[in-house]
Amino acid sequence: MPTILVTGGAGFIGANFILLARKLNWANVVNLDKLTYASNLNNLAALRTDNSYHFIQGDINNFELVSYILEKYQPDAVINFAAESHVDRSIFSPQDFIQTNVIGTFQLLEASRFYWQKLSEQQQKEFRFLHISTDEVYGSLTPTAPAFKENTPYSPNSPYAASKASSDHFVRAYYHTYGLPTLTTNCSNNYGPMQFPEKLIPLIILNAINSQPLPIYGDGQNIRDWLYVIDHCQAIYLVLKQGKIGDTYNIGGLNEQTNLTVVKKICAILDELIPIADFSYSSLITFVKDRPGHDRRYAIDCQKISEELGWFPQENFDSGLTKTVQWYLNNPAWVEQVRSRNYQAWLQQNYENR
Repeated sequence: MPTILVTGGAGFIGANFILLARKLNWANVVNLDKLTYASNLNNLAALRTDNSYHFIQGDINNFELVSYILEKYQPDAVINFAAESHVDRSIFSPQDFIQTNVIGTFQLLEASRFYWQKLSEQQQKEFRFLHISTDEVYGSLTPTAPAFKENTPYSPNSPYAASKASSDHFVRAYYHTYGLPTLTTNCSNNYGPMQFPEKLIPLIILNAINSQPLPIYGDGQNIRDWLYVIDHCQAIYLVLKQGKIGDTYNIGGLNEQTNLTVVKKICAILDELIPIADFSYSSLITFVKDRPGHDRRYAIDCQKISEELGWFPQENFDSGLTKTVQWYLNNPAWVEQVRSRNYQAWLQQNYENR
């Protein structure tokens, strides 16, 4: 089997990808993760006895460490999931996003370039550097505007989006300048098991089952395209194996929903799964002051990946959301572990004065 270096593999999307890669024997996996607040090695507990999986704690900003890992494990590909990814946190602390998403991606590209240049001609042809990015780099859409395509001009509106846009440009530059065989994917909002509960769907699930307010920014009419994480992971692997070098592929769930609709659907699922007499979880909905620069709508046009690679999302939103809610209900130990004092402090910082 080939070997893949996955960065940020203890996070939400990265962990789901690694678990799927080992389950389906896609590759041997080396996981480099800094273990920030949103990382969780418990996500990968099933691989503790898997000799084809290796974990290394470290930072993609550490050029020497990344270079050592590349030389030791001789991967056939690098998939960069490592990123600070929460818009709200980028508003409070943009420097963390610049350090990881921009400078970290640069350091990873540099180490990968030096490694790749020393490979044999055949190994160079087979090597891939796949960068995982976001639809937020494209900015905000009006309600009737066409969905984001790969050639949509970049127009980032948050420090997070700006940092990811910058990293995307560096990846593109390393392909055009040095010939490094890069690929980039820009995905819509992911949801599913093991997502850190600062993001909307797990936040609402956990607040609801603890009878806490369900905060919704503004009027709740901001629209996102929701992509089930397993669908995303399968798309990533398809791009890695069959994508055209130097290209970008947009990956979306074809599930545009307003935030208010998402929250109401979660409440309806909980009303069915863990009902309380004469009570609906929707009564906990609380509208709060909108965050600065909140983009109104995102939507992904998946035509390119569908036509070129034959990928389509398999999970519809209602079935994926039900699976997600059920996972959080079935994993109270995981939930308890992530709901730390630091997590509670973050919720207070972000929501108490809205």
